[in-house]
Order: sequence, then C-alpha cells, then structure tokens
Amino acid sequence: MGEFDAIKPYDDADVPGVLQRLCHDRGLLDLLLLQRFGRVGQSLGGLLRPLLSWRLRRELSGIDTVDALQRRLKPRLTRLIRSTTLQTDYSGLERLQPGTPYLFVANHRDIVMDPAFVNYALFHAGHPTPRIAIGDNLLQRPFVADLMRLNKSFIVQRSITGRREKLAAYQQLSAYINHSLGEGQSVWIAQSEGRAKDGVDRTDSAIIKMFCMSRRQEAFDEVIRSLRLVPVSIAYEWDPCDLLKAGELEARERTGSYTKAPGEDDRSIAMGLTGYKGRVHVAFGTPLESGFTDARAVAAEVDRQVLGNYRLYPSNWLAFEHLPELPSLKLPDWRSQWSAAELAAELERFRQRLQACPENLRRWWLLQYANPVISHVGVEG
Repeated sequence: MGEFDAIKPYDDADVPGVLQRLCHDRGLLDLLLLQRFGRVGQSLGGLLRPLLSWRLRRELSGIDTVDALQRRLKPRLTRLIRSTTLQTDYSGLERLQPGTPYLFVANHRDIVMDPAFVNYALFHAGHPTPRIAIGDNLLQRPFVADLMRLNKSFIVQRSITGRREKLAAYQQLSAYINHSLGEGQSVWIAQSEGRAKDGVDRTDSAIIKMFCMSRRQEAFDEVIRSLRLVPVSIAYEWDPCDLLKAGELEARERTGSYTKAPGEDDRSIAMGLTGYKGRVHVAFGTPLESGFTDARAVAAEVDRQVLGNYRLYPSNWLAFEHLPELPSLKLPDWRSQWSAAELAAELERFRQRLQACPENLRRWWLLQYANPVISHVGVEG
C-alpha cells in the first residue's frame, strides 16, 4: 500500500472499476430515484433500479480517466449553475500563471459548490482543476466517498480523536499537499475546518502550520513562498442552506451543543447543489510571496485578501440594517449603486426571504448575511 493510498483521489486506473461499482450501488440509485420521482421513486425502487443502473452504465460508457469524467460532467455542472444562479462572475484569474500549481485557500460556505465554482472558473480559464480537500465526516456513505474521490478529492481525517493519531494524520496530509504541488497539481482547501455557518470568515493558523509540518527542516518563509498560496473569496447572494445553518446556530447558543441528525450532511449537499443562490462571485487573490515570519502572519494576509475581495450584495447590507443591535460602523452609501426600481426589487426579495424564516431563527439568519459586511468594512477601514 502506498504512502497516500488511504486519502488520495482515485487514479485513472481506478476509474472504470469505481464507475461500474457506482452504477450498481443501491444507495446512489435510491437517492437518484428520490430526487427524480420523490417518494414514488422509492416505492417503485425494485422496478426502477435496474433501469436506472442500465442508463447510468450507458451514459458513463467509454470513460476511463478522471479528466474524461470531468469533461463529461461539465455540461451538467453548467446547467446546474445556470439554473440555480442569476449571475456568476470571477475576478483575479489573470494573476495565475499557466502551468503553475497553486494552493488555493478559500473561505467556505457550501460543501460541494465552493470547490465546484473554483473548478468551473479554472477550467474555463484554461487551468487544470485542483485536488480538493474534504473531511471524512462527509464520506460516511460509500458511494459519496467514491463520487468525491473520482472528482479529485482527497480525505482530511477529522474523525480521529487520539492526539498521536491526529498528529500523524496531519503530517500525512501535509506531505500529500506538498507532494501534489510537487507533481504540478493544484490544491483547494478551506481556510478553517467546516463551513463558516455564521458568515464570519477567518483563517485558522493551525491550517497554515499543517502545510509546513512535513517540511520542518526548511525555513518557514521559503516554504510559504514555494506553496504559491492563493487566497480565494466566494460570495453567494443567497445561501440555500441559510435556514439549516440558522437552526444549528440557535441550538448551539440555547443548549451549548448541536448534534446533526442522520443524513443532515447529505441534505445540506443536495440543498447546496440545487438551491437558488442568486448572484455568485469568486475572487482569486494575489499569490503570497516572501516576508512572513509565522503562521499567524500568513493567516492575517489570507484574511485580508478574502475579506477585502468579498463581493457584498444588497442581501448583506439589508441584513446588517435589520440586525436588532447594529455595530457602530461607518458604512458606504451602498443604495446609490442601484436605481429606484432595482432597489425596490431587492427590498422585496429580502422581505420575502426574511418572512420565510421562523421568528426564533431570524437573528442567526440575519447574522449570516450581515457578518460579511462587518468583516469587509473592518478590513477596508
């Protein structure tokens, strides 16, 4: 067994066998039937599963590499993005050099769509798609693990509890990220563990330290420079999972803890994929060079770029204005950017979304959209 076999994405040689396995996976077939036909699909599973399995085998025939699979799925991702967004745009891609691998460190709002939007931008700009870090807590079902590892995802072992085991896992993760960059493969990873459910984007300096763990004999500044670390900021006008996140935040404040229900991560993935997002902006920052003395300094620069490049939408400004207790901030005149008709439409959309939120969750719902304003204005000011 190779050094990274337990965590690395599937290789081209793995693709035919994994696809064949997926075409017969009952869990995947039942999920697809549920999404297509609702409860009726579940009740007729015995009849429909063989037909769906045959259709999948036909659609996936001839695919024998990861690149071929991604190219086959690209039209589906395009349709998905077009059907769930009003507008999608990107900035900063001109800062990336062709043929150069980068370590993309990004804020994190959606389990699947964050790296999907980054992939989409890089693909259309002529850059290879990166390998994607994903927590093992999201891979409890075998078919989910197969799907993610087919799509160049590698595993971050978050479920390990022992101190010595955690250290070994981080050492392996660090080595794999540096190994990937050395092979000419870019990497995407979130700036901290898990999604920022409250809308507060902050880089965990422990993530920065992890990047360097496997290269302790080298100067810290030189390691950071060689990683070609690029901060990435993604902003959704509307988060399809905002009510789920508000419920978790409210429960944590009220009880001090939160336990996910069975299948909750799967539900979040499905909602994030198919839910309406409005406008989406992905900003690629400036690759970090030299001049950093420690992990905190690197984290601070990532934060500066992520927050400074964050695209604020009317949903963010209006949420800030609706907070029960407004922080004392000097805000720009954001309303002047919109015509009277546009502003009226934005206000009505916001009102409808807010009314759909239960009263006891509204503070947390508002904070998800308002906190980016607080963070961004703090950086700009």
